[in-house]
Amino acid sequence: MCGIVGILGTTAATPRILESLKRLEYRGYDSAGIATLNAGTLDRRRAAGKLENLSTKLKEAPLQGNNGIGHTRWATHGEPSEANAHPHMTDRIAIVHNGIIENFRSLKAELTETGVTFEGETDTEVVAHLLTRYLKEGLSPRDAFHKTLGRLEGAFALCVLIRGEDNLMFGAREGSPLVVGLGSGENYLGSDAMALASLSSRLIYLEEGDWVEMTRETVQVYDTTGRPVKRSVSISQVASTMVDKGNHRHFMQKEIFEQPTVVAQSLGRYLDPNAGKVTLPDMPFELATVPKVTLVACGTSYYAALVARYWIEKLARVPVEVDIASEFRYRAPVYAEGGLCIFISQSGETADTLAALRHAKEAGQRVLVLVNVLESTMAREADVVLPIHAGPEIGVASTKAFTCQLSVLAAFAVNLAAAKGQIDDPQEDAYVAELESAPKLMAQVLHNDAKLQTIARSIAHARDVLFVGRGIHYPIAMEGALKLKEISYIHAEGYAAGELKHGPIALIDENVPVIGIAPNDDLIDKTVSNLQEIMARQGKVILLSDNAEDEAEGMFARFEMPSAGELVTPILYAIPVQLLAYYAAVEKGTDVDQPRNLAKSVTVE
Repeated sequence: MCGIVGILGTTAATPRILESLKRLEYRGYDSAGIATLNAGTLDRRRAAGKLENLSTKLKEAPLQGNNGIGHTRWATHGEPSEANAHPHMTDRIAIVHNGIIENFRSLKAELTETGVTFEGETDTEVVAHLLTRYLKEGLSPRDAFHKTLGRLEGAFALCVLIRGEDNLMFGAREGSPLVVGLGSGENYLGSDAMALASLSSRLIYLEEGDWVEMTRETVQVYDTTGRPVKRSVSISQVASTMVDKGNHRHFMQKEIFEQPTVVAQSLGRYLDPNAGKVTLPDMPFELATVPKVTLVACGTSYYAALVARYWIEKLARVPVEVDIASEFRYRAPVYAEGGLCIFISQSGETADTLAALRHAKEAGQRVLVLVNVLESTMAREADVVLPIHAGPEIGVASTKAFTCQLSVLAAFAVNLAAAKGQIDDPQEDAYVAELESAPKLMAQVLHNDAKLQTIARSIAHARDVLFVGRGIHYPIAMEGALKLKEISYIHAEGYAAGELKHGPIALIDENVPVIGIAPNDDLIDKTVSNLQEIMARQGKVILLSDNAEDEAEGMFARFEMPSAGELVTPILYAIPVQLLAYYAAVEKGTDVDQPRNLAKSVTVE
């Protein structure tokens, strides 16, 4: 979502803030800005669009000063424009904000009655004027900031500079992450460790309701009541070097081709091939006693959860529910006593998933999370953390994080099955060997990507595309459709192949490509039969299968996959649907890494 960087420094702040904002481009944004405090005076530059537009403005009109705050904005209130871009300023303060102020309308009405004029449409501007009012009433900066926080409802991370206060910065966190970076004669604020990677590796993660008063020499954290509290210092593992695309055209392409390596690294943390065992971190409860598993996630992570349901129920014989995080709390879920809730999020900051996690914890559930960011809020609040070890994922459309999530979930399913006594040692050893084969088979698929590039050209200009699969590959069909929608802007849907005749087949004609996911498993005959129904109605079927020679007669195109077992096939078949989406988007000329309207980390509900 929005990115925040704040520097109380001893050297020019603007170039360092700009460098840090570049690290946050992967989060998705539609405008950017920087404000500095120099000799007691505030100044700012803002621009709609990409950071290069802000860079151009800064070349034409540089910002001086060693203290500054920067922001990349993903629009919530108000259209993407310079007027709505952050930082927002009054004659007394400059502020940047990530999140949503839910009661901004009533606050805005209150301020308007006192004569305040608003220049934009954002909820953030309300915070700026509210804080300014309290400062003008004579409150100290600390008291004014604390009083302002007490008036706000919603989710927010804030970073504030005050005119005339050359050695002071405030920050606050409620529902959106904020991190303090500790330096030598300098201190920093950022929306995550990546924002501060080039500035500091010694971090303080603010907890819910915390706010911080910071100088170059001191950092004092307060809780919601205004009571001083101590928070521990962590050492960040985020690399200080910039992540680059290497010899790939886009980050997404690079991340797709990294998958054999990162999946091998991920599985290496959980598999003991010598013993033929899956090894998970120590848990404060016995897996053998878990009566039910609830999986909760958003977007691509939700589809990983749907795949995991098949594995867990088949191998461990434990009932599984899967929920979209944004809906979970609002259906008043019925928890099983001693139940295990698994929350899946690449960033570990997804607002809906984090809120669902807290709901489950309050209900006394055991909480396990799969995250890619060990320093994230979800990782810190869970009972057990299973890192996916995908490395930084810059492309907004998730690829390697998805296959690493699948890999870890497969390992978990095997471990749970063993704990439950549903599989014996030889069976566990066989599953471990199967998972070990995944990276090699993934590399085989990637080696033949040129054919997928050719196939992608045939769907790049379609208006509608359908993805179909059965059983465990139905979620992969939905993930393929999501990928195509996200980056090519082609309307696409994923369906259970057996459901086509119950409505969706009405969409089929000669202009609708259909991607059929049909590994040579127990359901291949049924899946191919459904694809034949499509071809009988002039649909263009593109078959992904390891039995393509026998089943591809009459189909528009086919891509031959390597054969694999039930744990590895969903991981393998994720790759061709990613590549089809990628090459279709390249053919259309869209912004692959930063598709319109999307953000990498969704930190508002």
